[in-house]
Amino acid sequence: MSVTLKDVAQAARVSVSTASRALTGTGLTSDRTQQRLVRIARELGYRPNPIARGLKTGQSRLVALLVHNLTNASFQVMAEVVQARLKALGYQMLLCIGGDDPQQESDTLTTLVDHRIDGLIVVPTGKNGAQLKTLAKDVPIVCLVRRDDATDLETVLADDPQGAYLGTRHLIELGHKRIGLIVGRQDTTSGRERLSGYVRALREAGIARDDTLIHAGHYVPETGATSARKLLDLSRPPSAIFVANHEATLGVLRVTAERNIAIPDDLSLLCYEDMPWFEWHRPAISIVDNGARDLANLAVDRLLHRMDAKGNGSEGVREYRVGARLIKRDSCRQVDTPAPARSTKPKSSSSKTSAAKSAKV
Repeated sequence: MSVTLKDVAQAARVSVSTASRALTGTGLTSDRTQQRLVRIARELGYRPNPIARGLKTGQSRLVALLVHNLTNASFQVMAEVVQARLKALGYQMLLCIGGDDPQQESDTLTTLVDHRIDGLIVVPTGKNGAQLKTLAKDVPIVCLVRRDDATDLETVLADDPQGAYLGTRHLIELGHKRIGLIVGRQDTTSGRERLSGYVRALREAGIARDDTLIHAGHYVPETGATSARKLLDLSRPPSAIFVANHEATLGVLRVTAERNIAIPDDLSLLCYEDMPWFEWHRPAISIVDNGARDLANLAVDRLLHRMDAKGNGSEGVREYRVGARLIKRDSCRQVDTPAPARSTKPKSSSSKTSAAKSAKV
């Protein structure tokens, strides 16, 4: 049976209200009384009920971070940053995974209301704007990575149009004219904006848009695998593929290993969103870095500002951008001199096994 505040008060021979003030550090209790009650509570194994305390104080000291998955290394970095920042201020972070699924996101938001969270950082699906608007009346909210177009919530975004433009222009400068793009869903901010940056770079270079080279889909590795197979099976396959989200990259790398495709000799590969093993991979993978750590820090700054009673709601809602940058490594090559022709079709089962063993990752 758990030890209650009443048990602590009886053991210390004080009132429940005195015990509560001493253990929460509020009210007028002497240092000696507070120290004695803290010692007795520890000896009895008393642990305060945060939900009950939240009902009394109006603060749960809980802040939620709702992301789509932890497959994406950017979300892992963001979770680490948010947790460390909040812990230093005495908050606990609730990490929630929405699976990029509107129903799962809606159910999670309902649960978070029940837990009386003090704040929320969310990567929205864009399908629950009405629910987010209602929740925002009581809870400070900051959207991260994506904008929810049905709301006017404060939002922190990467400069995805510029990032995708820089990446595509880099491939064009290397001589590539047939550049495949694997990008996220077009009903998401990042998916639309990364496509727009790609198209802009092609237009400026006088290269006609070819929709057979563009594949959009859900943020899962299978999207990358399916799209890569379709691109490589074209009668004129691309000489470079720009994979514009991290989840899809994992699928693309699986296909290149299955088909024993040498990067960059057979295919130049440029990816979006960094993670440590991209640099350790051989060849090291060139990427467009979306600044995950900076995005998370700025989102926490804005959330804390809105959680402050003086700052919350006292100014217009803003959208903030964190600059993306191109990091050139070894996975993209100059194509002025054509590489020797090489089949990109799947090999026999024995060849696949050999290729998998020899893949350098």
